[in-house]
Amino acid sequence: MMTRRITQLLIGLAMYGISLAMFIRAGLGLDPWDVFHQGVAGKIGWSIGTVVVVVSFLVLLLWIPLRQMPGFGTLANAVLVGVFADIGLALIPTFSHLGGQIAMLAGAVVLNGIASACYIGARLGPGARDGLMTGLARRTGWSVRLSRTLIEVVVLGVGWLLGGSVGVGTVVYAVAIGPLVQWLLPLFTVPVKAPVAVPEAVPAAP
Repeated sequence: MMTRRITQLLIGLAMYGISLAMFIRAGLGLDPWDVFHQGVAGKIGWSIGTVVVVVSFLVLLLWIPLRQMPGFGTLANAVLVGVFADIGLALIPTFSHLGGQIAMLAGAVVLNGIASACYIGARLGPGARDGLMTGLARRTGWSVRLSRTLIEVVVLGVGWLLGGSVGVGTVVYAVAIGPLVQWLLPLFTVPVKAPVAVPEAVPAAP
C-alpha cells in the first residue's frame, strides 16, 4: 500500500507541475498562487519553477508558529511541482490562436484536478500552501473557506501588482477546481487498511 501511495503522490505532483505549465502557455490567466509566482518570477528573473520551489519553503516557515508538521508529501510537493513546471514550459509551445488557448486551458484544469486528487488521495501530507490554510483555520478558529479566501485574495492582489497574469482562466479555475477535485478524490484516495482485530481470550470452562 505504501508503494502505491508514494507512486501516486509522485505522479500527481508531476502532473500538477505540467498543468501549471499548460495554464501559462494558454495565456488566459492563472490561479491565485501562480499569479503570484509568475509576478515574482517576472520581477527577479528566475524561472517560475524556481520561484514555486523557493516560495514553498518560505511558506513552510509560516507553519512553525502554526505548529504544523510537514510530511513526506509536503516536502516532495515543495520540490517537484516547480521542477515539473519548468520541464513543462520547456516542452509545451505557446498558442497564439484562441481555439488552442481554450483547449489548453481546459486541459490544464482537468489535469490539475486529477493531479490534486492524486496527491491528496495519497495521504502523505498536504502541500505547503494547503497546510498554511488549514493551520491558519485551526489556530484562529476561522473556517477553512475564509482562511483560503483571505490568503488567495492577498497573493492574487500582490501577484497582479507584480505583473502576474489574471484573466478568464483565473475565474474558470476558481469555479471548476473545487467540484472537480471533490468528484475525483474518491477515485484516488488510498483506503486506510483496517487493523486486524485480536479476539478476546475466552475464559476456560470451570
